[in-house]
Amino acid sequence: MSSPTLSFRSYAALTKPRILPLVIFTALPALAMSAGGWPPPMFAALVLLGIALSAASANTFNCYVERDLDARMERTRTRPLPAQELTPAQALSFGFGLAIASTLLLYAAGGFVAAGIGVASILFYVFVYTVWIKPRSAWNAVIGGAAGAVAPVIADAAVDGHVGAAGWLLFAIIFFWQPPHVWAIALYRKSDYEKAGIPMLPSVIGDERTRWRMLWYTLGLVPVTLAPVPLGLLGYPYLAVALALNGWFVWQAVNVLRERTDDAARKMFRVSLAVLYLLFLAMLVDLAIA
Repeated sequence: MSSPTLSFRSYAALTKPRILPLVIFTALPALAMSAGGWPPPMFAALVLLGIALSAASANTFNCYVERDLDARMERTRTRPLPAQELTPAQALSFGFGLAIASTLLLYAAGGFVAAGIGVASILFYVFVYTVWIKPRSAWNAVIGGAAGAVAPVIADAAVDGHVGAAGWLLFAIIFFWQPPHVWAIALYRKSDYEKAGIPMLPSVIGDERTRWRMLWYTLGLVPVTLAPVPLGLLGYPYLAVALALNGWFVWQAVNVLRERTDDAARKMFRVSLAVLYLLFLAMLVDLAIA
């Protein structure tokens, strides 16, 4: 019989806890931009918790659906379901519990629209991305980007019942950022994905064409990240940081093309995470000093 500590860790692992802080972090600036200042702390905490629970639910369902694929991949074979720490029924029940909790919390704190977007994001991630697109299309990272970018949209809707420029702009930033981030993993984990039968871009169109697409997406990200400034949502301190971070990201994409190695792809993956965190941190600092 498993210990309570092991069970807790197993259930927590289903939610992919390393991803959740990033989800919360990307929602924070949307709350302040949409409210025209920092909203009440309790309201912000409840909305962020609801968003985190929604993402945790989607991740849990993802682990349930992909449990057989996870067992074939070195990167994922130690997850709770392939490792048989939990049963599929336990994971499914946990996912539904998180979905119900997130929906009720978002409805209570942010209203019908925020709760509805939260439910839609779970359904999209599970059925459109995980079940349909991911095992069939090499462009799964692009479609999956929409699911991964929904936190600012929920936060924006929670403030005043509709999604405005702030939510959509932050959504677009994450949407353009995600493909090169995922394709970097796909380059240095290529054999792992092939073993699982997941059609990632390098296996379908080749490594070189994937590297070029990573560069195009990093270039496409530049105007999207700068757009909040001319729209009056953020100021020049953010602009300076955004320009520097975009330069770093594009340069790393160029290095992936020049070096053509797994080490370069790994570095691109690490840099992509740093760029997104620092970009949203710059938003928060800009909002704080405005």
